[in-house]
Amino acid sequence: MAIHIVDRRLNPGSKSLENRQRFLRRAKALVQGAVKKTSQDRDIKDVLEGGEVSIPLDGMDEPRFRREGGTRDMVLPGNKKFIEGDWLPRPSQGSGKGSGPGEGDSEDAFRFVLSRDEFVDLFLDDLELPDLAKRKLAMAESEGIQRAGYATSGSPANISISRTVSRAMARRVALRRPRPEAIAELEAEMENADEARRAELMAEIEALKAKARRIPFIDPIDIRYRRFETVPKPVAQAVMFCLMDVSGSMSEHMKDLAKRFYMLLYVFLKRRYRHVEIVFIRHTDRAEEVDEETFFHGPASGGTLVSSALQAMHEIVRARFRPADWNIYAAQASDGDNSGSDADAVSRLLTEMILPVSQFFAYLEVREAGGSTFDTSDSSLWTLYQQLRAAGTPLSMRKVSERSEIFPVFHDLFQRRRKQEKVP
Repeated sequence: MAIHIVDRRLNPGSKSLENRQRFLRRAKALVQGAVKKTSQDRDIKDVLEGGEVSIPLDGMDEPRFRREGGTRDMVLPGNKKFIEGDWLPRPSQGSGKGSGPGEGDSEDAFRFVLSRDEFVDLFLDDLELPDLAKRKLAMAESEGIQRAGYATSGSPANISISRTVSRAMARRVALRRPRPEAIAELEAEMENADEARRAELMAEIEALKAKARRIPFIDPIDIRYRRFETVPKPVAQAVMFCLMDVSGSMSEHMKDLAKRFYMLLYVFLKRRYRHVEIVFIRHTDRAEEVDEETFFHGPASGGTLVSSALQAMHEIVRARFRPADWNIYAAQASDGDNSGSDADAVSRLLTEMILPVSQFFAYLEVREAGGSTFDTSDSSLWTLYQQLRAAGTPLSMRKVSERSEIFPVFHDLFQRRRKQEKVP
């Protein structure tokens, strides 16, 4: 049996939805590259927003049919400069496309506006995001229904019987509606009464019946409906601590890997929590809380003491983020270098102060591009954290050297965590 499906979805903003989807499929590689370039210049909090991206026009050529071979007759206008058989000189450089201002023809970039969902999908696709996990990341906060008193109008299914009956009874009592028992007593008395008394009782009975008809047992003004209102489900707040070594051994590639991981963590938390704060702590041999621009691009010099960043995080949590009110997540990025004398302080801070109040703590060891994530030569910090894990410390740790490894590592970390603990 043939099935015919008619798509009646409205086109957004008076634009062709079908053409837009076809364009995104055809130019996906170009748009994805533009999203990649744009996301590098964005703040972490802005990664969820859509916006305008630019793609080169030379990639926008549509396929077309051309006739090859055969005989074609063409009539061209004559001129006084060239005749048949002349050799035409090659155009000088700078007279073609892409030349400077005023030097021949040039082409502008094609600007395309992406919605918020389109931008996030392309951003996650660039990180090799499986479709199943993408749906989980795109899960919107649901709203709940709660009772909100009573209303005088509504659906018959929502009629409150008890409320309606109680209001009807109160109205009948207030208006002194005759009870059927009182009328029955008068009728019984009338059977044994004389003619004069019978006439009086009959008049009284008629008056009571008339009054009862004027005061109905259930009046429309008595009916009450249960009222419900839509309210957002209570969602806990979270704080995300970004800790990163910014000493001279951290290259721009390593910092970019860390930024991509922080972006994914923020996307994940933002979709599960209504309110997410971000705290940036960078460190060399001393730590400081900074803004995002300074965190990723600010110059710094000095040695490496990881304990300084952990101590700064502990002080900030104690001062501003009470663990009873905040869900605390932390992600530390480093190339693995640390002073040997700092190991005891790092172990004490993690096991006694940081991990007991944290929902999740991840250590991401970043390496140069082309390096193996399973290198047998472990860094000093990696060795220390492995010892803590062997002792039962709930610490998650992974190594990455390529951007394509970021999401698989992220997914692996949180997939296992969700099996142990539900995030509110």
